Amino acid sequence: MTIELHASEEDRRVAGLAAAAIGLTLAEAAIPLPIPGVKPGLANIITLVVLYRYGWRTAAWVAGLRIFAGALALGQFLTPAFVLSLSGGVASLLVLALAVRLPAGWFGPVSLSLLAAFAHIGSQLLVVDAWLLPGVSLFAILPLFLTAAWITGLVNGLAAAHLLRTWRPA
Repeated sequence: MTIELHASEEDRRVAGLAAAAIGLTLAEAAIPLPIPGVKPGLANIITLVVLYRYGWRTAAWVAGLRIFAGALALGQFLTPAFVLSLSGGVASLLVLALAVRLPAGWFGPVSLSLLAAFAHIGSQLLVVDAWLLPGVSLFAILPLFLTAAWITGLVNGLAAAHLLRTWRPA
């Protein structure tokens, strides 16, 4: 008995966009980090573009595939790094699900990127506080991580806004 699977156009689109996000995740892993645990989050640019072009459901699929496949490719699946990535990804997706409903005149890709970046780092710090380093005060490093979230959220949001203005999918 043979089972045939037929990929829809949406399946192919999700796979291609997830592959782009995974590629950015792998490229980012090769960049030396000046501050341990602080990454630029380049794949979030893809997530934002997908959110605006195809909606939250497709963005969630792309982000989820990127998190799981990136962890598998980097040998981090089910490690603390994976749990941190997953918690940050879920938190940022939940914030984006709410934020995308805000008035478009006031909230665009840059502000949504900033909200997602703060949700991402906030979730990760909560996981570190509750699971990895319980009882250790993270308050002293909070300004550093919030500044990093602000910078990366701003840069990624500007990149996503540029792509949304210039890129027309085939």
